[in-house]
Amino acid sequence: MTVGIERPKKLFVDNKSAINLANNLVSHGRSKHIEARFHFLLEEVNNGRLQVLHCSIGVQVANILIKSLKRDGLRKYKVELGVVNSCT
Repeated sequence: MTVGIERPKKLFVDNKSAINLANNLVSHGRSKHIEARFHFLLEEVNNGRLQVLHCSIGVQVANILIKSLKRDGLRKYKVELGVVNSCT
């Protein structure tokens, strides 16, 4: 039986400031009141179990859930999620 090396999970984020906060332990004046879930993510990054990477806003499929989109954008994300076929 071969034991694999555990690689960090990748979290793709479209906000560069959030990436900088996750990768930098320096306390910032504006980040003083961050919620507990951020501290959990920061701990996971520091332990090497999570890697926070930049992902352009144009390729974030989650946008279908959180942004108001024009018809073309909505269709694009539906196809990427497999909700409709590309012919419709």
